[in-house]
Amino acid sequence: MTLEDLRVFVAVCRAGSLSAVAREAGCTQSAVSQHVKRLEREFGVALLERRSRGVAVTQAGRILEAAARDGISGLDLAVRELRDLVEGGRGYVRLATGATTVRHFMSDAVVAFRERHPNVNLEFRTVSSGRGSFDALADGTLDLAWITLGPAVRGIEQRPVVELPWMLAVREDDAFARHTSLSAGELDGVRLIRLPPNSTSAAHLDAACAELGVRFAYDTSVADWDTALLLAEVGVGRAVVPALPGLAVPGAGALRLVPLPDLRPLPVGWAMRRWETLSPPARAFADLVVELRQG
Repeated sequence: MTLEDLRVFVAVCRAGSLSAVAREAGCTQSAVSQHVKRLEREFGVALLERRSRGVAVTQAGRILEAAARDGISGLDLAVRELRDLVEGGRGYVRLATGATTVRHFMSDAVVAFRERHPNVNLEFRTVSSGRGSFDALADGTLDLAWITLGPAVRGIEQRPVVELPWMLAVREDDAFARHTSLSAGELDGVRLIRLPPNSTSAAHLDAACAELGVRFAYDTSVADWDTALLLAEVGVGRAVVPALPGLAVPGAGALRLVPLPDLRPLPVGWAMRRWETLSPPARAFADLVVELRQG
């Protein structure tokens, strides 16, 4: 039994598929299967149940997965701390984020962190989905991910940082632009620019509207909040977006932002495997973002 056997096994449990892990690792499905079979021979018990589509983890497999996941997390932390010790206080923080997140939530934190920790590298990685962020956190590829908080995910800790009120973004000559605030009911049936499909923020907005018995119709779909704001500003359509830090309210120039106070706010914050296993630089950066956003 090797550490790589355990890493591969944890990845298979997370993906529910031998072939998916093989594709990600750039190897054959047979090679992935050999890692799992070696563990099963070692313990004398079936860890996975092979099915026509993917695999299911057995009770014994769940026990091993939980222990292996925590053990790998601890080893990865030890490796990072040893490297920091050898390199004289150097280190790195690996974050899942995008341009919108950096611009609106942590640009000031990045500047302050670089001044306080000049020898620590910040590595920003774009991940296409929340699920992708959770996978990267679980396998140790990332330390932190800035996310829209959603349902609990096994093996991932989510920490709220701030709640964002919802706003209607419209062009200055739009009929809604003259309002200082609107109820969600006043927008019932209005056609909007859709937030990223299948995203946690879109699901949260749909749930908040359902609580009030409100339904929106949608035209254009966008990949991020900044694009929705840009399209609203040039008059392509209207968008309901969270009140991002740094945006004036009710708006300036051609863009107007009208508060929607009766919609439940959008919670955003940090995700990580476990807070207590974060490296000192990663925890320092996470704390700094919290301090500057909540201060």
